[in-house]
Amino acid sequence: MVTLKGKDIYLRALEPEDLEFIHTIENDESVWEISSTQTPYSRFLIKQYLENAHKDIFEVKQLRLVISNYSNIALGMIDLFDFDFKNSRAGVGVLIKETTERQKGIGNEALELLIQYCKTHLNLHQLYCNISEDNEASLKLFTKHGFQIIGLKKDWNLVNGSYKNEYLLQRIN
Repeated sequence: MVTLKGKDIYLRALEPEDLEFIHTIENDESVWEISSTQTPYSRFLIKQYLENAHKDIFEVKQLRLVISNYSNIALGMIDLFDFDFKNSRAGVGVLIKETTERQKGIGNEALELLIQYCKTHLNLHQLYCNISEDNEASLKLFTKHGFQIIGLKKDWNLVNGSYKNEYLLQRIN
């Protein structure tokens, strides 16, 4: 795996040592809305996931990378999902774990690195993402990187008893 280095952060492959970090994120109910998670994940399941994290994106259709600072502190994760080799596209998701670390440019730099990787190493024609209508920070982040809103999915996600609309954004290289 190529290490993707930026000015303040780098993206790296998952390691067995990331078990507690991933377990904390996957079991944080405040972010379940963006990941469509419905139930907690056990350490056992995450350990199994990490044991298979070395598999190729062409096989598992997903690539999850840890966003780290240069003090080797894991700050978040950025994912490619629904990787479609035939049509040269993939979905993108990004999450900075601590709310105090959000809107400091970490997600911006991580997304920039991932977009470049998708162009140079995966030769992807397009990327897309799904963002809740009320997630202004993510909408700003992705549109800054050339993603355009191409649709609004009405009443798409049920969150705390209320339906929320979700935008579909797309970036074509």
